[in-house]
Amino acid sequence: MKRATLSLTITLALAGAALAHGGVSDPVVKARMALMTEIKDATAVIGGMAKGKLEFNPDQAAAAKAVLNKSAVQITDAFETPATDPKSEALPVIWENWDDFSTKANALAQAASGIDTGTLEGVQAGLQALGASCGGCHKLYRMD
Repeated sequence: MKRATLSLTITLALAGAALAHGGVSDPVVKARMALMTEIKDATAVIGGMAKGKLEFNPDQAAAAKAVLNKSAVQITDAFETPATDPKSEALPVIWENWDDFSTKANALAQAASGIDTGTLEGVQAGLQALGASCGGCHKLYRMD
């Protein structure tokens, strides 16, 4: 039952992302949005387990961590071009404070790589660091 719930959660998240990205014309922005959706979806798996909404499964946690590791290191490259689109949530201040943005993106990559997916406690501790990293960037660089 939990596996079906996880599959449904991921399917709904992807459907929502497709709707949110509809009408985005700039391919750079569309690629950035897809990357951030990958991070959000993987974080949802880690978060669901940490909060007890999903059954802890070390293999699924490790798979989510792998997505986070792969995606987080791509953030600075994805945002290097200051492309815009009316549907983008990225604020122009990203490119005005590029060094700080890059530092925060690198902190996310470090937080993701530090998650211990072997235990529920490790996932819970990892979620705290991951959440702090995400929030630190979103507060300054993402539109509400």
